[in-house]
Amino acid sequence: MGIGVKSFAVIRGDNADKVNVALHDLEHYGRMRFVSKPKRIEPIYADNLLVSVAGVPLRARCNSAALVELDNNAGAAISKLRKIHPPAHVVIVSPRHDVYEELIDKSELYPEFERSFEPQHH
Repeated sequence: MGIGVKSFAVIRGDNADKVNVALHDLEHYGRMRFVSKPKRIEPIYADNLLVSVAGVPLRARCNSAALVELDNNAGAAISKLRKIHPPAHVVIVSPRHDVYEELIDKSELYPEFERSFEPQHH
């Protein structure tokens, strides 16, 4: 187990494939460890989380979204995220955000995100 406080990644994308690739990129290129399987969340909820966490107005709605608990603290997750360029928008939620407790309480209730997509090897 990692030391420190866990964080969540909210992944927002145009479609499920892009969200899947972003999840793959977080694990493989970002070397982030997922505490549990990614969950499917409503795109509108993901949009609202973005506005709440980033404190910026929404530029574009997403069509697919996932939530995953990370075994990395938010600072480490954000610095790793800066080094990779996933094809979806990733928002890191830490305990200092108001929605963190809500995610802790609700994350187990969401259905699993379908990860049938196999990334193409270049």
